[in-house]
Amino acid sequence: QVPLVESGGGSVQTGGSLRLSCAASRSTFSTYGSDCVGWFRQAPGKEREGVAHIYTLRGSSKYADSVNGRFTISQDNANQPVYLQMNNLKARDTGMYFCAAGRFGGSWYRDPPCEYNYWGQGTQVTVSS
Repeated sequence: QVPLVESGGGSVQTGGSLRLSCAASRSTFSTYGSDCVGWFRQAPGKEREGVAHIYTLRGSSKYADSVNGRFTISQDNANQPVYLQMNNLKARDTGMYFCAAGRFGGSWYRDPPCEYNYWGQGTQVTVSS
């Protein structure tokens, strides 16, 4: 059984919006001992990059420079799905988006800031002009 399940991907035009969801397949993120959830993406031929991370115990978050101001990672309350609201999408945002869960490493200066050991299978986001 895949630990995490992503949904919400799709095809949109430049400037559009999508909202991705990441849920734990076994009850809640805390079931996995996780207090950090992150979103990563990978475009064809490129390395995977971290997009956004949230420390669920405090609700604090960190974003990649390329999405800062356009994407928002959130969780309504503890043990609920984690969302990635993506606005003003650009062609370079195209890729497979994965969520991951793990433990916060203690510092937002670390890259990635969390030690991820549970992953989903991904959801495709395609942005076209």
